[in-house]
Amino acid sequence: MPAAAPGPQSVDRALEILDAVADAARPVSAKALARQLGCSLSTVYHLLGPLTARGHLLRTAGGYTLGPRVPALYRAFQRHLEIGPGTGELLRRVQRAAGVPAYLTAHRDGVITVVDSAGPAGAPEHPFVPGPELRAHATAHGKVLLAPLSRAARRRYLAAHGMARLTDRTITGADRFEAELDRVRDAGVAVSVGEADPAYTCLAVPLPAPHPDGVTHALSVSLPTSGFRRRQAVLREVVTRAATGRL
Repeated sequence: MPAAAPGPQSVDRALEILDAVADAARPVSAKALARQLGCSLSTVYHLLGPLTARGHLLRTAGGYTLGPRVPALYRAFQRHLEIGPGTGELLRRVQRAAGVPAYLTAHRDGVITVVDSAGPAGAPEHPFVPGPELRAHATAHGKVLLAPLSRAARRRYLAAHGMARLTDRTITGADRFEAELDRVRDAGVAVSVGEADPAYTCLAVPLPAPHPDGVTHALSVSLPTSGFRRRQAVLREVVTRAATGRL
């Protein structure tokens, strides 16, 4: 069996395999992975070995799935972002009170990440899923996390990530975005009405007290844009009470 490509290329290919399995709706065969990644079956097997041995993947009768090591990685990730053990219950309380999906998002060293979410059973597909947030300029939680930064730090973030026009409501101009963040700081709440996805609107508030290493958190909810106006006041009250420990 030929060896996998040496150095970073081999690492990159292994991570591609891990991502492909994580994104799949069901177990994935080695042959399917080879086709998807455009590499030889022998290379895929060469990399599946250590990924399985270390518990990142699990081989089942139907193919490869995520392995038992993954939950520990996620818990460690939350710990590094100063996410407390009660976060899941907080999101569930917000979801029950608001009747819409709730999210926790974190910012650290120029990276904004949707860390966790909760939604009611039978809810339509969430517009935000845990993982890197690449649309921060167009989301309520992104605005909340960018608002307290210095203008220089914010410019660095936007220069690195851009301000793509996602809908006809997306703010893409620097001056207009600064004015929007002025409103967020004054109001203590951010709203994105169809800016990231025309079908959805989100509302967010900051969670108090940034952590010593500079991590900041935002609590948000989302719902179909068509129903936002009549529910805006209630949603704002729910997330504000939750952020201040009164829910």
